[in-house]
Amino acid sequence: MTAEVRLTQMAKRAGCAAKQPPGYLLPLLQTLPPITDPNVLVGTATADDAAIYKLNDDLALVLTTDFFTPVVDKPYDFGAVAAANAISDVYAMGGKPLTALSIVGFPDA
Repeated sequence: MTAEVRLTQMAKRAGCAAKQPPGYLLPLLQTLPPITDPNVLVGTATADDAAIYKLNDDLALVLTTDFFTPVVDKPYDFGAVAAANAISDVYAMGGKPLTALSIVGFPDA
């Protein structure tokens, strides 16, 4: 019989607190060339959780990705938390979620 995997025991830090602080990322972003594409409505100049790219006068894409360590032990529950977290970024920017991608990390053996 296989032992139950507890996701929270596989992470050294938990949840969003496991991310680097904004002061860590800002100096890295400042070395990038500025975005000059007029269709980029929200880019790296702001500290938003999503980007917005204008396709035409009536339509724009809201793009986001998220990654954080487990905050619960069961994979299904963690998937639900992760999906809600990413989808909320789209809603916060006034978007409508249409598609999703999943990012999964596995510990070293």
